[in-house]
Amino acid sequence: MPGIAGGNAHAAGVAGGALGWALIAAAPFVHGRLQRRRAVLVSALVSSTSLLLPIWLAAGDLGGRSTGLIAVQALMQLLAAVGFGDRYRRHGEDLDQFLCVAATLTLFASLGLMFTPNAVPTDVARGDFLVLVAHGVLLIGLWRAIKASELGRAVAEERARVAREIHDGLAQYLFQISMHASMLEGGADPAATLPRLKEAAVAAQQEARYAILALSSAAGRASFDSALRRYVDVLTTDGELEVDLAIDPAINLGPDEQIEIFRIVQEGLANARRHADAHHAWVQIGERAGNRYVSVRDDGEGFADDVAGAGQGLRNMRERAASIGGALSLRSAPGRGTSLEVLLRV
Repeated sequence: MPGIAGGNAHAAGVAGGALGWALIAAAPFVHGRLQRRRAVLVSALVSSTSLLLPIWLAAGDLGGRSTGLIAVQALMQLLAAVGFGDRYRRHGEDLDQFLCVAATLTLFASLGLMFTPNAVPTDVARGDFLVLVAHGVLLIGLWRAIKASELGRAVAEERARVAREIHDGLAQYLFQISMHASMLEGGADPAATLPRLKEAAVAAQQEARYAILALSSAAGRASFDSALRRYVDVLTTDGELEVDLAIDPAINLGPDEQIEIFRIVQEGLANARRHADAHHAWVQIGERAGNRYVSVRDDGEGFADDVAGAGQGLRNMRERAASIGGALSLRSAPGRGTSLEVLLRV
């Protein structure tokens, strides 16, 4: 009785596996709208059940049942390997290649069970090790897919932010250029209008460079370190502000953290240049007392504590720090410069 019960449980497990692989095998061949996909999946479920049930009933003994079901499972795994391999060839999706490898490994495991079945269903077969490896491959593929989706979400959010900033910054400078050009056409004094036109054009060019650098960092086309150094190089080209940048190479920042830290440093240096009349600034990214930190200091004019919380720029930096689980602190005093720091969880 225990042997029969164990055999029935084993055969039921194989049947469930075959049914699951039938649904997986249908996935790479599904196209079209969501309603169509649901219809295909439902059809695959019904047809797989209809296919497995006769095999289950037709097999005369437990070994025959298991062998027949394993054969069906191997067929489904073959279809899944072919389907995901073809989809990876056509679309280059990272997850598809891991699904293809996992399906191939489990296919060889099923073939091994078919041609060299276990004497006792509860014994561990060599093919079980292939199944274990396949599960590891699936975990790696899913982990990579989750990380890619996080980066994609971060990129989409940052693109939306940059679009808003272009609207509020670059668009305004372009409007000023257009307005000054119209004034020149209307007979305005060139001596008074041309300097303003040139100033607006320079500001628009600089704003466009900042947006390009931010998008390059967000999209992963440039590493965080190189994008931040390029931004500092652009900012200090005219010699009005000197910036010392120190980044600990051992510090690991996630995609969301890279984007928000880039923009916080950009905002802090922009404030030092435009509003604080600073000549020197220091940027440090490292680890202290078990916490990662980002520090931006300048030797500018500073301001009193009663106005430390004012300004949209500071509110934006606090929101960016909070969005990645960090805390922003600010210290400033008239004539003693400004120092802001963001602490991040390790």
